[in-house]
Amino acid sequence: MENKPEAKKMQITVGGKTVEIETGKYAQSATSSVTVRCEDTMLFIHSTVSKEPRVGIDFFPLLIDYEERMSSIGRIPGGFTRTEGKSSEKAILVSRLIDRPIRPLWPKGYRNDVQVVVQLFSYDQKNQPDTLSILGASTALMLSGAPFEGPVGAVRVGRIDGQMIANPTHQEAEKSDMDIVVAGTMDSVIMVEAGCKFVTEDDIMAAVEFAQVEIKKQCEAQIEFAKQCGVERENFVNPYDTSELAAIIKDNCYDMISDAYHNFDREYRKNKLDEAKQIVKDKVTALDDSHPIKAMMEETGIDFVAEEFKALEKKIMRAMIVNEGVRADGRKTFEVRPIWCEVGVIPRAHGSAVFTRGQTQILSCATLAGPAMAQELDGVDPLTRKHYMHKYIFPGFSVGEVKPLRGPGRREIGHGNLAERANVPALPDEKDFPYTIRVTSDVLESNGSTSMGSTCASSMALMNAGVPVKCMIGGVAMGLIKEGDTDVVLTDIQGIEDFLGDMDFKVTGNDTGITALQMDMKIKGISNETLRRALYQAKDGRLYIMGKMREAISAPAGDLSPFAPRLYSMTIPTEDIGTVIGPGGKMIRSIIDASGAEIDIKDDGTVTITSNDKEGADIAIKMIKDLTFKPEPGCVYKGKVVRIIPIGAFVELAPGKDGMVHISQVCNERIDTVESRLNIGDNVIVKVVKIDDKGRVNLTIKGVSEDEKAQFN
Repeated sequence: MENKPEAKKMQITVGGKTVEIETGKYAQSATSSVTVRCEDTMLFIHSTVSKEPRVGIDFFPLLIDYEERMSSIGRIPGGFTRTEGKSSEKAILVSRLIDRPIRPLWPKGYRNDVQVVVQLFSYDQKNQPDTLSILGASTALMLSGAPFEGPVGAVRVGRIDGQMIANPTHQEAEKSDMDIVVAGTMDSVIMVEAGCKFVTEDDIMAAVEFAQVEIKKQCEAQIEFAKQCGVERENFVNPYDTSELAAIIKDNCYDMISDAYHNFDREYRKNKLDEAKQIVKDKVTALDDSHPIKAMMEETGIDFVAEEFKALEKKIMRAMIVNEGVRADGRKTFEVRPIWCEVGVIPRAHGSAVFTRGQTQILSCATLAGPAMAQELDGVDPLTRKHYMHKYIFPGFSVGEVKPLRGPGRREIGHGNLAERANVPALPDEKDFPYTIRVTSDVLESNGSTSMGSTCASSMALMNAGVPVKCMIGGVAMGLIKEGDTDVVLTDIQGIEDFLGDMDFKVTGNDTGITALQMDMKIKGISNETLRRALYQAKDGRLYIMGKMREAISAPAGDLSPFAPRLYSMTIPTEDIGTVIGPGGKMIRSIIDASGAEIDIKDDGTVTITSNDKEGADIAIKMIKDLTFKPEPGCVYKGKVVRIIPIGAFVELAPGKDGMVHISQVCNERIDTVESRLNIGDNVIVKVVKIDDKGRVNLTIKGVSEDEKAQFN
């Protein structure tokens, strides 16, 4: 019998809680594998690195997969198959969160397949697994021996009563006015992801600086752990020398590329660059078949021409910005592209808006529904229901491409989530506006920052729909060009500045505070001074954009669309909830069938009726009132005579609930028979005299005053 493998462990303290990382015990066939545990949240993280580079690709093939197991919270998955199925939206967002700080930290030319699989096997629903996943993924890659230029640390920062907290629990995060995930290396920030309740730029910087202390501890621990495990990092040297090809491109096309970028017409630039590329292709084609450039391209299947052409484009574009202060479309570094907006463009939508900035155009439509239409989340997080949803749709035609329409990819889900998160703090409280809200943002044209366009269009669509939002929300994407010790922050980056730049930094908020933030780097980090400058430059850009938005709409519409459903609320005793629902839901289904309304009943007895017409709502309200009716002594009601006996008449006060008027209580005069004054079917106004201990209701007709009768006229 073999001995159990010897495991190595390290411990890090993050936010006062111990995080334990162990390796050498599980998944020995993976290149490296670690477990990460904080209290009862536990993840298994595995990295696999191929021994040979992948042939025929011109990118780094990194794949990050984060998987949630429902067994981690002791549940069997819902659905017919009782299996986890495709990744949840939350799992996809965590996969992206892990990917973003790790992807920039690999040497140029490295094309070996690298996969990191993160499996959540135990979740105490307190200690959030996403930052632990980033820490674990970085540790696994440090132990793999691959030329990973890490390590990376990550921490979530919350703030309660003015005090910063590292890696707050779910319960603490709910009380916090900020939820910021910061990832970085020993000395710089690589990624920031934030959702906030209108915090300032200084608050963001304070959180980042707080996080960096924790991140540095994590990085130092990983370096020491790799030494303990005897891991030596591969010293990767790019095996392909493309300097001769770069020289050919520069000698033949430098002036053409420079001319293309100094002409601010996008179509002219595209055509000029295509012409220059063709010249280079012809030059390479004319080379002898045995030439090293051709041999290298034949051997690898990589289009080094496109790679080096892009490198020269990048150099020229960046030099224009750094040396001339001019961007590819002629703007200054702080300028926003031309903006126009309109609202109410879709006749039957409850709310709609178009936001156009340069060659980026978004159409957002808002739809309102009752509480029953809230999204049910079948995941491992404590959050199980969403009443605000945002869907981002990016078709091929928006960039002039032929592409089949399929479900959203990771990028689309990430962009949609950012725009959703941006607008959530501005939404009215659910108790004041109990509608379920769904916004779709269709990208009609794209040339940079469609997620920020979706944020702006969504805010205007909500206002056009009459949703009483607390304020308007705008957003702007910032970029960075860093050359040596010089860095230039760009406001409102277009596609090529994102593609050839060093940063994609998106900031959303209102006039005074930030609601969401997402920063990704393509270089190995950013200094705090540059980050601070980018934040304040983003505020200027955001305020300018919201000024343009207000030219189309400045406040929520006074009324909901005539096509939007109306909500009516009432409260019933909690003990009557079962009565209204009925056995197996029979009673509530009959109310829905009779009224055509949607009905949602909460545990506290709040009933919300959603109907497209008042008549249907009135029917539902009456049926519920009838089911929950309880007569009270001294109260006056209008009822119908349903039965007569010698000593009195029975009056129905509500379906199945009646009381008796004794013959002496029919009128002031003495009568011999009840029939002399009352007939079956008569409508009468009665007052409850008393309810005996057996629940029998005694009524009077003669005891009702004229004033009490008047309320029923």
